Amino acid sequence: MKKKVPISIEEFKDKRKAILKTGVKGDCKPSFLDKIAVWITKHVGSMGFFLIIFVWTVAWLLWNMLAPKAVRFDPFPGFVLWLFISNLIQLFLMPLIMIGQNVQARHADLRAEADLRINTQAELEIETILEHLEYQNDLILTILKNIEKKT
Repeated sequence: MKKKVPISIEEFKDKRKAILKTGVKGDCKPSFLDKIAVWITKHVGSMGFFLIIFVWTVAWLLWNMLAPKAVRFDPFPGFVLWLFISNLIQLFLMPLIMIGQNVQARHADLRAEADLRINTQAELEIETILEHLEYQNDLILTILKNIEKKT
């Protein structure tokens, strides 16, 4: 009963080249608008931006409530305008943030595909090493049996 000879190093390298040549589908560069959306997503989705908006809103409210009436630029009903403006900001930022997240998700998918290719290659290498070890083990056992027969 003869064991199957494991693949040669050349065959193994050919398989590796085939796997690496498949490439990642959708390997595309983001457009200028995608880059802007990602930039906005990164900066707007930060604590720094939140703190700026929070401090600005509190300062606006306190100034128009506590400052002398002569220097108030937005008396009580005017704060409703600020709320309206902030809602407009939210309406514009939500789609931009979602676009940025979609672009980032596409890049994450590409990285995941590349990781899968690398893992598949590593699995192939491990299987090849195990086949070689098993083959060597069988050879050693055959040699030992032959030595035992001679003695």
